Amino acid sequence: MMKKIILIALVTLVVSCGSTKVVRQAQKSIKGNWTLTSVTYDRAGTYNIKLLADAAKACFESSTWKFIPNDYKGTYVLDGASCNADIRHFKFDIQQVDPETGLYDFLLKPTDEKYKSVTNSGFRMQLSALSDTDMQWTQTINVEGKPFTISMNFNKADYESDGY
Repeated sequence: MMKKIILIALVTLVVSCGSTKVVRQAQKSIKGNWTLTSVTYDRAGTYNIKLLADAAKACFESSTWKFIPNDYKGTYVLDGASCNADIRHFKFDIQQVDPETGLYDFLLKPTDEKYKSVTNSGFRMQLSALSDTDMQWTQTINVEGKPFTISMNFNKADYESDGY
């Protein structure tokens, strides 16, 4: 019986350390400046969706994002003539969901400029792809009573900037 308990404890320790290492690697990859290149839907049609309770798809495409993983914070600026170009601040968290697939849960929580959340609410998405140059978030919502998947596709930016 004691051997089983020790074995379970050892396996739990190895799995939890492995998960932490993978999440740290994801944080290293996400660090830096990104451009949201496209927002796509899993079905054809025109949809009036306010992404992240902030703005329309057209404002998010070509928006610039900065991730600072050691503090779990970041900023983004929308793009487009009719879009509010103020700097938005957020906190984020990456949690591994499935070690087999390498998919992550990604939580983005809008904040003020001091990174304090006013509403203490956020947006949970799946970090469905992440490399040193590309990233994709997916979020499934209900539209007309059916699952509807939104994909946000990013490319790592060439610039290194401390602000916008």
